[in-house]
Amino acid sequence: MRSRIHNKMCLSRALLTGWVLLLVQVLCLEAVPISMDKTKVHVPAKREPEEPPAASVDTGLHYDRYLREVIDFLEKDQHFREKLHNTDMEDIKQGKLAKELDFVSHHVRTKLDELKRQEVNRLRTLIKAKQDLEGGNDIAVDHQALLKQFEYLNHNNPHTFEVDDLDRLIKSATNDLENFDKDRHEEFKQYEMTKDHDRREHLKTLDDDERKKEEEHYDELRKKHADHPKVNHPGSQNQLKEVWEEADGLDPEDFDPKTFFNLHDSNGDGYFDEQELEALFTKELEKIYDPTNEEDDMVEMEEERLRMREHVMNEVDSNNDRLVSLDEFLVATKKKEFLEPDSWETLEQNQAYTDEEMREFEDHLVQQEQDLSEKSFDLQKQRDDLEKQQEQLNAQKIELQQAVEHMERLKSQKIEPPPEVHVEGNAIPEVHAVDNQLHHEQEAQQPEPHFEPQDPQNTLQEHHEQQQHHQNLAQQGLPQARHDLPPGHQEAAQGLHNVP
Repeated sequence: MRSRIHNKMCLSRALLTGWVLLLVQVLCLEAVPISMDKTKVHVPAKREPEEPPAASVDTGLHYDRYLREVIDFLEKDQHFREKLHNTDMEDIKQGKLAKELDFVSHHVRTKLDELKRQEVNRLRTLIKAKQDLEGGNDIAVDHQALLKQFEYLNHNNPHTFEVDDLDRLIKSATNDLENFDKDRHEEFKQYEMTKDHDRREHLKTLDDDERKKEEEHYDELRKKHADHPKVNHPGSQNQLKEVWEEADGLDPEDFDPKTFFNLHDSNGDGYFDEQELEALFTKELEKIYDPTNEEDDMVEMEEERLRMREHVMNEVDSNNDRLVSLDEFLVATKKKEFLEPDSWETLEQNQAYTDEEMREFEDHLVQQEQDLSEKSFDLQKQRDDLEKQQEQLNAQKIELQQAVEHMERLKSQKIEPPPEVHVEGNAIPEVHAVDNQLHHEQEAQQPEPHFEPQDPQNTLQEHHEQQQHHQNLAQQGLPQARHDLPPGHQEAAQGLHNVP
């Protein structure tokens, strides 16, 4: 949590004082340890940094690198840097500074164009990578539509860096940082409610004796945490004198606000940024929190540190640029609030959430549990259905395998061809018994023949013709009638008889 907060605070300091260009170097510096003994150090009115700034700290924004590179190149243009010094914060927010981009050198504009093209390509690569992870390799990607979500640049013109790009970058970064404190408070509130809810749920799992012991232990820890030395009001004379004496090793009677400011303006730029202010509260926080104590929560310590910084900013930062200039600091040291401050209420005296918020939080948790339970039931039902379908598929598979095996057995059984039957004359092949049986069944199904009365003379003539036909067959060695053929061959004889 601490690193994430510091990262975002670094950018907020840079953007909200003449937009980030004056303080781009401030992003790079580590705070000077306030525990150094500077008893006999002569502090000049202004100091130049003795060492070049280190590499910039990541601000935590997803466009951090693009932002810092734009800042670096704009700062190299003398005209733009001069305009920055003469532009107030409101004009910067309204986009007046961005219009000065038209007057920067050609070399800087060319470099800014290149930076924007690189950033657009980076975003397209991220979009493609996200699509690949989601399994949409075969789906066409509308990069132009997806780029709309990145409001800090003009996606309609991916090739050149224009006034609109600078204006978008300023407004996006400013808006992100202005919402930071609100988001941070909400995150901490959720953390505290979750911790309290988990403790209550744990108590429900205990019997009466164990629950009583646990509650007594909890009350004891709260009392130990609240038993600490008095905490000075952040930014007050008493608080700063304590730093002057214990951290700087100087005589509190010799306290001088201007000297104090120069001692703790770690980069000598004439401003207290948020990180430098937070360093001033270390001695106060050590009175309340000890990482070796069970009763002290280090997440709460960081919240307390940021509450102190936020309070001082609200009291001293008159132009709301999230920086404290030397003039603002000196003016604040003359106010009554600096000389006679009210007592400072720590976190244990200011609960992060109300009872109503806690009820809503627990109701939300109950609803989440119900939703999860319903989803779990639906998933279990789907699983049961899938198992049934799998069982049916397995049964069908077994039936199919059995059918295939049966077909294979039938193919493996070869039927021998029937032998030929030789009769006097031509050879007639023997007909299979099955065919003979089928023939008899067909004959059984045929209707009985219906004989019409015929003329006797015609009947006598037909009988004579049949006798003549039988004599011809006898001369050729063939059976004279179907009933004279061997069994199963009458049908073949009938076919032969019908041959013209």
